[in-house]
Amino acid sequence: MNRGASGCTGDRRRPRALLLVLVAVPFIACGVKGPPLPPLVRVPAAPKDLTAERRGERVDLRFVVPAENTDGSRPANIERVDVYALTGPTNVSDEVLLKRGTRIASVEVKAPRDPDEIVEPGDPISDVEPPQGSGLDQGAVADVHEDLGPAALQPVDVTGGASSADVKRPRALVGPVGAPSRTFVGVGVSTRRRRGPISLRAVVTLAPAPPAPPQPNVTYDETSMKVTWMPAAAAAPEKMASSGDVLASTTFGIPAPAIASHVYEVTPPAATSGSDRTAESELPETAPETRLTKSPITEGEFVDKRIEWGVERCYTVRVVWTFGELSVESDAAPPRCTTPTDTFRPAAPTGLTPIPSEGAVTLIWNPNTEGDLAGYVVLRASGPSGALMPLTPGPIQLTTFRDTVARGARFAYAVKAIDKAGNASLESARVEETAR
Repeated sequence: MNRGASGCTGDRRRPRALLLVLVAVPFIACGVKGPPLPPLVRVPAAPKDLTAERRGERVDLRFVVPAENTDGSRPANIERVDVYALTGPTNVSDEVLLKRGTRIASVEVKAPRDPDEIVEPGDPISDVEPPQGSGLDQGAVADVHEDLGPAALQPVDVTGGASSADVKRPRALVGPVGAPSRTFVGVGVSTRRRRGPISLRAVVTLAPAPPAPPQPNVTYDETSMKVTWMPAAAAAPEKMASSGDVLASTTFGIPAPAIASHVYEVTPPAATSGSDRTAESELPETAPETRLTKSPITEGEFVDKRIEWGVERCYTVRVVWTFGELSVESDAAPPRCTTPTDTFRPAAPTGLTPIPSEGAVTLIWNPNTEGDLAGYVVLRASGPSGALMPLTPGPIQLTTFRDTVARGARFAYAVKAIDKAGNASLESARVEETAR
């Protein structure tokens, strides 16, 4: 009976297990059904390191072109970077800034042929085809500028119809009271005309620029070039210029700006290089400038230690007015160009010591430290009062010299240092010795 009951029980379990398997199958099949997912749309990351610097009535902007997408994949799905500017409050939302601002520049960028062909973060970029086109390379530094005309100086009304979300929490003033400011952003645009996130903002003040300083003077010595200039007058701005239908206004309560200067090197055209240019008209207005001062300096003097003989250098100066966190530079002073010429003699050698030996006198002396030293010329005279004449036909590199002479003969010696420009030092201290 037990065996029969046991066998009956086993027969009942088999259909139940089969039923469970059959019931589970429809649920698994239903899990794979559903609408197709939309394709992943990649947009470029925000441009990096956006800076804006106002010089006179021009704003110079610089940023790094995106080289990746917002998800970190590379290359960036980008065809250009648009730069927008808005004169008015600095605390408007990104949406209002792009909508009410003005697109002042579009920088073309090399774009991927297939935006879906990418590498993930950490993978070698050589695994995909490089971007194509005539624009800037992805990751390159882009430079653009805006000339501040009447439209740029007129504030934009961003309050009409704006919701509370369109205006961010007010921030502390960063410029002079009464002077508007202009905000700049950059945004990458994909090959499918979709914008990525915008860059961090860069702000400049639209307060009047300081007057340009007079032309600097340039002098030099053996080790450096020195630029000196007369600091500009410290007159604070008094009136904002009129713009369109906006009347000129007097700005009350503007604090006196902090006054300093920046020094720039101006690259002269190679075809018109001269020995000592002084006229502003001899250099084109678009001649490239390189700032030499890391931060504005208050002294009217700058020392450039990059002296190279026979290499022309041109310098200009701009006055900087700083109001709180914002600053504005003047137009450039007329540049001064100078080609330094090495007319400086080396120091006279020291420590000249004669060592007598059989049939010879050996001379030793201390080495000179000039970087452009060519060598030394050894001089000898017959007797204490004789005229010194060169023993070596040209400069020697060593700081020792052996003079073979007759035994018992007495001679006087001296040494001169010679630099690569042919400048000779004064004679060393004169010494006398007799060969054994």
